[in-house]
Amino acid sequence: MPHRAQLIPRKNRVASAGIGRASIFLASGTIVSRILGFVKLWVLAQVIGLFGASTNAFAVANQLPNTVYVIVAGGVLTAVLVPQIVRAALHNDGGTAYINKLVTLAFVILGAATIVATALAPVLTLIWGSNLPPEQLSLAIAFAYWCLPQIFFYGLYTVMGEVLNARKSFGPYTWVPVLNNIVAIAGLVIFAALYGADPGGDRLASDFTPMMIAVLAGSATLGVLVQAVVLFYFWRRIGLRYRPDFRWRGVGLGAAGKMASWTFGMIILTTIAGIVETRVATIASNNDDASVQVLNTAWLIFMLPHSVITVSVATAYFTRMSEHAAIGNLGLVKTDASSAMRGTSLIIVIASAIIVVCAYPFAAVFVSDSFSQVQATGNVIIAYLLGLVAFCLLFVLQRTFYALGDTRTPFFFTLFQVVLVVVGVLACSMLPEEWIAVGIALVVTVSGIAQTIFAALLLRGRLGGIDGKRIIQSLLKYLVAAVIPVGLGILLLVQLGGTREGGFAVSSVAQAIVSMAIIGLVMAVTYFGMLMLMRTSELKGFTEPLLARIRR
Repeated sequence: MPHRAQLIPRKNRVASAGIGRASIFLASGTIVSRILGFVKLWVLAQVIGLFGASTNAFAVANQLPNTVYVIVAGGVLTAVLVPQIVRAALHNDGGTAYINKLVTLAFVILGAATIVATALAPVLTLIWGSNLPPEQLSLAIAFAYWCLPQIFFYGLYTVMGEVLNARKSFGPYTWVPVLNNIVAIAGLVIFAALYGADPGGDRLASDFTPMMIAVLAGSATLGVLVQAVVLFYFWRRIGLRYRPDFRWRGVGLGAAGKMASWTFGMIILTTIAGIVETRVATIASNNDDASVQVLNTAWLIFMLPHSVITVSVATAYFTRMSEHAAIGNLGLVKTDASSAMRGTSLIIVIASAIIVVCAYPFAAVFVSDSFSQVQATGNVIIAYLLGLVAFCLLFVLQRTFYALGDTRTPFFFTLFQVVLVVVGVLACSMLPEEWIAVGIALVVTVSGIAQTIFAALLLRGRLGGIDGKRIIQSLLKYLVAAVIPVGLGILLLVQLGGTREGGFAVSSVAQAIVSMAIIGLVMAVTYFGMLMLMRTSELKGFTEPLLARIRR
């Protein structure tokens, strides 16, 4: 292998540059989408509040389509589509016939699942929200009828987007969610204009009329519809023409189905964990303590750096890993996985540190009624963010198994994590109600770290090594470089009043944003300065594609 590496340095540089350019383009779309996502989240908090009866009812209903979609096809499509389409590209027709058959099958399954799930809206809502008071549960069921059709459109978006990714057209998949957010924000603004805003969450569940429910939940579904349908245009741009094809025999879909069966089992496990989390969290909804909506909001904040950095980098690497796995070159698969983990964690470490330090100001953006609610939300954010680095590493490890066509192994390390989560979350039901949400977030963090270690050991056995020494050395270097920035960030937070009631950093949305910008800028500049002093090689690999694009 050393001799081979010396023979193809230019090829490696070109491939790395391609990954860098694709990652930057993906990240730019994700950044815009996430910014609008947070605008939507903020508008939602101003319209129906972050604490309160209607908030938790809508939160339970609006997460149902995501959950059911993931059970039916979400992870299955991600695990199966890209590797299978990359392999099908070797066919004489470039994989077009295979794509039509696979997409038709996916549409049939998604359509049937959507019809059944919508018909079972009362049952599904009861499974997740059985601890909600009766009026809140009835409102959640009404919201669910409007939200559950999102299942089909989430599936449509994923299927068409993953086909584009497999054809190395990465941009549309990350940019079209911008349209979803714009439509959803418009719906919330219309709702506030027609029925008034309720940032304190004081509106009772019984105050909602059928038209109010239709406007609030219907606009959320309309956004997902627009996000999916627009991708047909980008298919035509790259020369794809979808033609329904129900002749599914004899094209290798059996192999895809076998892969999908393990992923389906894995998703059932995570859904069980999700049900337990939601049911325990709703215990706290009776006294307006941090509950389902606070957990959802904190999770979206947690997912921000993951979506912008990890998903952007790993999506570009995933296609290349699948190509290398298709020709049996496990050495290059290992190289890709190592590069993806070191490259993503470089940014994720400082992103985690900044958000942890800024957790209270971040919470103040969404909650302005009381400092106790800011603290409650901020504590949940901190509890989740402590596990972000491990979560991002796990994402790359999982995608590496998928590139190898192995969905069986991820099932077992997910089973390991789900057992830990279920036991830990059930134990959280015995906590004081104001600490239940924090306890759930901590359980998710600890179990996620354990899962990542287990997955790394399994992948090491599969590949005969995962460049572990180099990865650990890089992580330690990043953590050392973050020590001084964290100290400076905490000092600035205290000086800006971010830890006390009435402090500048938590008194208004504008002051919270200004405080986060100051703290984040100081921490980021110090962190990258430390990495430069430490002569970190991964920093050069990250900045070169960005600087080249700026120069052009």
